[in-house]
Amino acid sequence: MRRLLIILLPLAGLCACREKASTDQNAAVPEERATSSEQPASPPDEASRKPADPVNEPAHASPKAASPAEASPAPDEHAFNRELPVPNSAEAILVKPTVAPQGIVLPEEDHAVSSSLPGPERAKAAAARVRPGLEKALAAKGLHFGDPVFLRAFKEEGQVELWVRNRETKKYDLFRTWEVAAQSGKPGPKLAEGDSQVPEGFYIVPPSAMKPDSTFHLAFNIGYPNAYDQHHGRTGTFIMIHGNRVSIGCLAMTDTKIEEIYTLCDAALKNGQPYFRVNLFPFRMTPQRLSREKDSQWFDFWTNLKEGYDFFERGHVPPGIDVVDGRYEFK
Repeated sequence: MRRLLIILLPLAGLCACREKASTDQNAAVPEERATSSEQPASPPDEASRKPADPVNEPAHASPKAASPAEASPAPDEHAFNRELPVPNSAEAILVKPTVAPQGIVLPEEDHAVSSSLPGPERAKAAAARVRPGLEKALAAKGLHFGDPVFLRAFKEEGQVELWVRNRETKKYDLFRTWEVAAQSGKPGPKLAEGDSQVPEGFYIVPPSAMKPDSTFHLAFNIGYPNAYDQHHGRTGTFIMIHGNRVSIGCLAMTDTKIEEIYTLCDAALKNGQPYFRVNLFPFRMTPQRLSREKDSQWFDFWTNLKEGYDFFERGHVPPGIDVVDGRYEFK
């Protein structure tokens, strides 16, 4: 009987996941709000709206705080690791998932602070939880908490990297890489509101884009559409990196991971960094990987993105961005 319950528990989570995903696809999409790549317009006044204002949130599923399944105790952490007979690949995902189905809370999520806390208190509590560990890990690499940061994300690999500027070399060193918990769409840029695509390009995040009161635990707006997107007539709003493991057009992390990312970025901004850059790529832009896409409609666009990727790879300093005649230029 115990063996049967271990198998049925993830199956129930998968049903909840499918039902939630169906709700996501039919969610209303907010109106367009454009920003610039180098001098972004400030997001709406945070003080003038409620913390859970749906107009200023990504059009994803219902917040985790409203989900009875999310509020229930986490299952036995060893249940995912026991050897069970698995008849097919779908069962294998259920028995030992990389990312838990919606409604199933992995043990690591027990450590995240409560999303019911007011925004500033939530961010403060998250920082208090993760800062000691982050400072220790940074020190081991000769880096410092609160120093400037830079983010890169790769859609195909499902990864977000955070780099920190080294005080001695003035270059950025890779601090940590996190796995993305959820994303939608396919390779290629975001073109229009509601197309479920994650953007590709070069974005910046000023202090006003930080959202501690997010319905999705903690979040920041990446600033899509930037000047390049606007030049090409691309539309969309409130594209964020956030928690809660659900996404339509955003990059969703687990709550514990977004607490680390948010805390490092927030500390850098509060310590004087005017904004941090977020570079979004379809995949790691190596010559070998790009050469496989010669027949893609996005090959020229991706070749332009590779110029910015290569700029950073050469010197580990994020490039400044201009948009000239509809193309990115790097300096």
